[in-house]
Amino acid sequence: MKKLKISDADIAILILQDEIRRSYEARYDHRLHAILMVAQDMSCRQVAQLLGDSPRTIAYWVKRFEAEGLSGLADADRPGRPSKLNQAQIQTIELVLRSHPSKYGLAGNLWDGKLLSHFIDQEFGIQIGVRQCQRLFRRLGFRLRKPRPLIAKADPQAQQDFKKNC
Repeated sequence: MKKLKISDADIAILILQDEIRRSYEARYDHRLHAILMVAQDMSCRQVAQLLGDSPRTIAYWVKRFEAEGLSGLADADRPGRPSKLNQAQIQTIELVLRSHPSKYGLAGNLWDGKLLSHFIDQEFGIQIGVRQCQRLFRRLGFRLRKPRPLIAKADPQAQQDFKKNC
């Protein structure tokens, strides 16, 4: 059989490695392949070179597999950064969002991310970005609504002149 070649193999390798890192299932499968190659008497260095990982990473996966089995190869939960707001503050915000912003001395007809960010800074002394406030809306079950702009009435004579069939 004729040896097949991939054009721009260097770029293809980078794209494939990036895709593997992006997906939970692909990362798990990637670790499975690494362990399989080590089980078939390849060294961690050889496996790392083939898969594009560091030898230390491959060794870490092997140790986790030996200690925990297949569950050791699964991604652990990543809790992320702790919230700046505590549960009591979030409950207060939920109550505040159910009322009009003017009740709290804020200018505006509807709550939006910018207004909520300003309120949280004013009320609790905690600075939270607009985008994070928009996420907080969704988390609390609110929808962001934009007010409809009021269109000024056009001059009736100009409207009449504009019509084709006058």
